[in-house]
Amino acid sequence: MSRPLRIEFPGAWYHVLNRGRRKESVFLQDGDYAGFLDLLAKSSEMWDVDVCAYCLMPNHYHLLIRTPQGNLSRFMRHVGAVYTQGFNAVHGTDGSLFRGRYKAILVSGDSYLKELVRYIHRNPLEAGLARIPGDYPYSSYNAYLSRAKKWEWLSTKLILALFSKDPVRAKAAFKRFVSSESPKKISQIFSAPSLPFALGPESFMEWIKKSFGMEKQHPEVRQSRALRPDPESVMDAVCRIYNVDEAALQKVQRGRFNEPRMAAIYLMRTLTMRPLDDVGSHFQLTRSSSVSSAAASAEARMQQDPAMRKRVEAARAQVLKRQT
Repeated sequence: MSRPLRIEFPGAWYHVLNRGRRKESVFLQDGDYAGFLDLLAKSSEMWDVDVCAYCLMPNHYHLLIRTPQGNLSRFMRHVGAVYTQGFNAVHGTDGSLFRGRYKAILVSGDSYLKELVRYIHRNPLEAGLARIPGDYPYSSYNAYLSRAKKWEWLSTKLILALFSKDPVRAKAAFKRFVSSESPKKISQIFSAPSLPFALGPESFMEWIKKSFGMEKQHPEVRQSRALRPDPESVMDAVCRIYNVDEAALQKVQRGRFNEPRMAAIYLMRTLTMRPLDDVGSHFQLTRSSSVSSAAASAEARMQQDPAMRKRVEAARAQVLKRQT
């Protein structure tokens, strides 16, 4: 049997899930749930991974993850191995806990991310374990509505920004959205015997097939590529998309948002995996914190500006196309 498809690149979003072997429980007591969440929190910091949503069911789990470093496999191997070791130690068992490697569905597009968040948080309702999402103690639903410090490790802002730029309105919209049932199409996708390798608009699916050579391979061939473009390819792609010369990427316009420059900083930071000071040297930024701040600012702007996001994704596609 062929191994599952693995597609990895910086900035990728995934719906990750796994079940206990022979449908057995992987969480037997409150301490197991708490231990898994503590492991997620520590591991997300260790591997620079954004955990945006989760739901831990008795015999399986669902995670929504974003990987700025393109390192899902390493992150999940760590989580799976450490949790299994701890579970066996506590319960006096041995051997594998899960039925195999985790499943990861690549996700793109605001509408798909929102639907996935709803599906994950409504899992306990569909299973008859809760009447409303907020009643279930082992999901991230309440983290989206709370300001408690215990949730600070969760990257809820990335999802809330899809609902509104105003935090209060975003939380209200999130609550309304999750309170309604998922469309049948979404439920059918996740209840099917064979899960898709990716979910997204047609343009995204075509980009994946072309960028990762899937048009020439059997759809189940295992593939895991860590794409590491060079800075020059990022600069060139941004200049092409924005129709500017490289000098425009060096200009600091006080009081104005220089979109091409910010897009270039964001893409170089997320795609090349170069040290911050190296990235900064291409933009006359002498402090690493300035690079991090600029990249974060660009990402926040894209959350509110679909047109900018489209341009940045076009530049990203050009960069990654050169790597294949």
